[in-house]
Amino acid sequence: MTRRTDVHPVLDRPGVGAPFFSTWRVGTPQRQRQVVEAVADTWLGRPWPAEGLLGYFLYTGEDGSTLLHYSQWADEQAYDAFVRSRRQERNDAIDTAVPDIERVRLGRYRHYRSLTGGDQDTRVPGCVVIVDVEFDGPDPDRQRAWVDAVEEALAAEPSQHPGGIAAHFHLDTDGTRVLNYAEWESAQAHIDALAAAGDGVGSATEPWHRVQTWPGLKGSTVSRYEYALGLVPD
Repeated sequence: MTRRTDVHPVLDRPGVGAPFFSTWRVGTPQRQRQVVEAVADTWLGRPWPAEGLLGYFLYTGEDGSTLLHYSQWADEQAYDAFVRSRRQERNDAIDTAVPDIERVRLGRYRHYRSLTGGDQDTRVPGCVVIVDVEFDGPDPDRQRAWVDAVEEALAAEPSQHPGGIAAHFHLDTDGTRVLNYAEWESAQAHIDALAAAGDGVGSATEPWHRVQTWPGLKGSTVSRYEYALGLVPD
């Protein structure tokens, strides 16, 4: 069966070979709430769909219009089997409850690296910040090198904001994007960090300048979300 949970996902959980992120645009805060409950009703009313699905999590965008979906799969084959047999009827039920959902993008990723405060940091994130970075063409080596440069910049940061909890870096399987799922104490903590730093959450240091001017860096977006729903096998 399927069980609802308020526990945040473990982003570096062993056994997750295929983490997926997708975005839906639904239009208004009211429709955000309606879709979250439609997803919950649809999934809780059915058996857990696949042994290879370890968890499915949903977040409401601060913009009042978007939803972020994060699913943890053992491998892509498990997801593809779900698409063939189970996904459409679930989407149909959700669309019946809340029509006119725009499904914007599904990204297939691999978890690359997590930067955390260790097991002693037990803070629960009040805000999830998604940093979506795009490069001008596929290059897996460049993806990894850029994330490594971010780690170096963070290590050299003279004024790290205390509201940051963790950063979890994922590499798109097409080689063109990096997604950072960053956990913060609150949205205000992230806003304060942006206001206090240089360009982004980092100070105006040479390591951060290197990150921001990386060859082939096409652009990036930053979006704040609030955890809304967790679904796991019972």
